[in-house]
Amino acid sequence: MLTEREIESCYLGQFIPLHYHHNMLMDSRRMDGFKAAINAAVFPGAKVLELGGGTGVLSWFASAKAEKVWCVEFNPELVAEARRLLARNKGGDKVEVIHADAFEYLPPEPVDVVICEMIHVGMLREKQVQMIEAFKRRYRARFGGKLPVFLPEAAIMAVQPLQQAYDFHGYQAPIVQFQEPSHIQAGSVELAQPAVYSVLDFSQDTSEIIQWEGCFTMTQSGCVNALRFITKNILTVLVKQGTTIDWLNHYMVLPLGEPVQVVAGDTLRVSFQYRAGGSLPSLQQAMRAECVVVDERIPAYA
Repeated sequence: MLTEREIESCYLGQFIPLHYHHNMLMDSRRMDGFKAAINAAVFPGAKVLELGGGTGVLSWFASAKAEKVWCVEFNPELVAEARRLLARNKGGDKVEVIHADAFEYLPPEPVDVVICEMIHVGMLREKQVQMIEAFKRRYRARFGGKLPVFLPEAAIMAVQPLQQAYDFHGYQAPIVQFQEPSHIQAGSVELAQPAVYSVLDFSQDTSEIIQWEGCFTMTQSGCVNALRFITKNILTVLVKQGTTIDWLNHYMVLPLGEPVQVVAGDTLRVSFQYRAGGSLPSLQQAMRAECVVVDERIPAYA
């Protein structure tokens, strides 16, 4: 019988189909960003751990410089696939694929870099935050001392009011949508600039409760019927260059339960709260938006 966490994991997407992982291999933005970040973060002779390894490609990137890589995966189908694929690639023998629960596994010795790509927009669905926090507690208890570098190192999350088209050949369907960041979205009208609502630094203690209330100054008139959620992942910080290697998730657009008519110059107050790793409906049900009169001493996002 499945445990409560295993049931939740199935629902929230931990056991996504194998073909979805192959689609991720075809995502050039994701692959280019992670390959560059791993190459920058992993030094010759390093010990590397990957939590939630999938097909093993990120562990393989790390193996180019690392002395040893432990790749932990809970899904037995993916364990077999990662082992098969790594055996086909030069250097794959430096990666040991471990069939284990990443919430419980610890490497046999301290590591220098931890890769954890369980990233969804807004840190929803997948257990990125809980996974890293649980690992830090176990790692400190076992090895003490300095924590390894995490990849990604941080996440910056923003929200934006939209007028979103939900007409599909005359069929009205306000449903969640995912948008490619590099494309202009014909059905989306941006009614205000995005506002950052959370910055997560994985080297620090991170709460899984994410909540925000803020105001926007509307730049266009229209009907705010959706919120666009934007997640920029800081994969690694290049200290000497004073820059970062980033990966921008697809935008996620969630329809509002109560649309709000606005005119340019109006102030819109938005609030929401959710638990990292939670379902999309848990965020959607908590979203609120209303026009307000704001004290001029309190700045609105413009």
